[in-house]
Amino acid sequence: MQRTLLGLALLACIPAAFATPAPGDDIDRLVDQTMARYDLPGIAVGVIEDGQVVHVATRGQLAVDGATAVDADSLFKIASNTKAMTAAVLARLVQAGKLRWDDPVIKHLPQFAMHDPWVTQNMQVRDLLIHNSGLGLGAGDLMLWPEPNQFDRAAIIAGLAHLKPVTSFRAGYAYDNLLYVVAGEVAAAAAGKPFNQLLRQEIFLPLGMTRCQAGDWSPSAVGNVAQPHYRNASGNVVGRRDGDWEADFPSMAAGGVRCSLGDMLRWSQVLLDPSLVPGWLEADQRRALWTAHMPMPISTRLRDWDNTHFLAYGYGWRLSDMDGQWKVAHTGTLSGMYSSLALLPDRRNAAVILINGEGEAARTTLMQALLKRWTVPAAGLDVNHYADRLDAERGAQVAAGRVRPDTSAARAVPPAQVAAQGLYRDPWFGQVSLCPVGDTLQWAAARSPRMLATVKQLGGRLLLDWHHLGEDADAWLQLDGQGGAATMQLSAIDPDIDFSYDYQDLRFERVADCPPVR
Repeated sequence: MQRTLLGLALLACIPAAFATPAPGDDIDRLVDQTMARYDLPGIAVGVIEDGQVVHVATRGQLAVDGATAVDADSLFKIASNTKAMTAAVLARLVQAGKLRWDDPVIKHLPQFAMHDPWVTQNMQVRDLLIHNSGLGLGAGDLMLWPEPNQFDRAAIIAGLAHLKPVTSFRAGYAYDNLLYVVAGEVAAAAAGKPFNQLLRQEIFLPLGMTRCQAGDWSPSAVGNVAQPHYRNASGNVVGRRDGDWEADFPSMAAGGVRCSLGDMLRWSQVLLDPSLVPGWLEADQRRALWTAHMPMPISTRLRDWDNTHFLAYGYGWRLSDMDGQWKVAHTGTLSGMYSSLALLPDRRNAAVILINGEGEAARTTLMQALLKRWTVPAAGLDVNHYADRLDAERGAQVAAGRVRPDTSAARAVPPAQVAAQGLYRDPWFGQVSLCPVGDTLQWAAARSPRMLATVKQLGGRLLLDWHHLGEDADAWLQLDGQGGAATMQLSAIDPDIDFSYDYQDLRFERVADCPPVR
């Protein structure tokens, strides 16, 4: 691809100390490497330099069983990149005088309650955004997904009181999603309108993010919507396909927004340059979003790859240093889609990645390669370089035995072999059944219909083989006691399971016999 006149003009404006390779062929090469290495169904990538969009690259299809190509207007789930938008909505309401960052949550949501009454009384609006609640990593996420399920926002908020903390309040960082759901409801209560309307009113409309969707909407009417994919032995397959109508997503404030690459680039530009929309967010509120409110532990990878010395969570953003430069970023993962957004504010540079398949490694390696073009341009570090490093990390895990055990020899358990059948209940997750279905024993959640599994046995242990989830979500099943005193617990089989499968937070007690077979 030839360099454009716009690209050449932009490069002429970049100080010599920050000189970087021109966009275009170089970025396309990195995107092509990513597609080849990870066999993605589709991807959309955008790059901003000195506040201007200098390159857009799209590859693949909206769905692998169709012929419609991904483009810059295709809608993707941005997942947890929604959190920054939720924080910005709250900042706008603070700016308007409708709430304060240090307001007690119960001032706006009297029904809000944590497990500890003192925490309930003292948790502030700001605490909802910075992962300092004392809850464990991903606590209660099984109320959010797999979706769709029957947990509404009221049920999610009520469930918080049953989740026991693992540390004291404000003692440390542990990523959570439930409190962002609460944050969305605080915003709705303070403004007197639903949160999806606030997203449109405070973010999408004033910033010109014309394709973004939240709340109730029609994919068929909006059109050009990327579908989530999972990978099996035959390759990429479409997951839960959108229907004609998508209902309001209960966890919208934590990760329920869909946007196009064009929208996300516009979002990035306004964050980098407030003069694009004067008065949208004043300096003190912009500063609040990107202030280090909660220190985060720095991983070995960050130290080795980026020479990171500082890592913290702001309001909806991760803040760090990368090769001596300030970085503001976040990622998103949800139901077969991955997103990543990173900004280098001092240079007014940014990169956006949207993927509609299993793309964790792809997202990681491509974003590294894109950012290194700016932070260490002479090094020539590309996607394959970082993919090889990820493979080496994985090899070390295998050597250390930190891998998912082989469960292919597991066989369905005849129902007669399990005495502790019945209906069980957990205080926040609700009722599940462990009952015969034909000649198998099945585990089924009343409020989360995709959590349906056949009980199998392997080496004297019981496990749950999910019908609608990937095998990486399979769980060991432990039954203790007899009759009405029986209890049930789940634990992850895969040591690298997604933290949102928070099986460790479930405590089931038997409450009734299985219903008679008809």
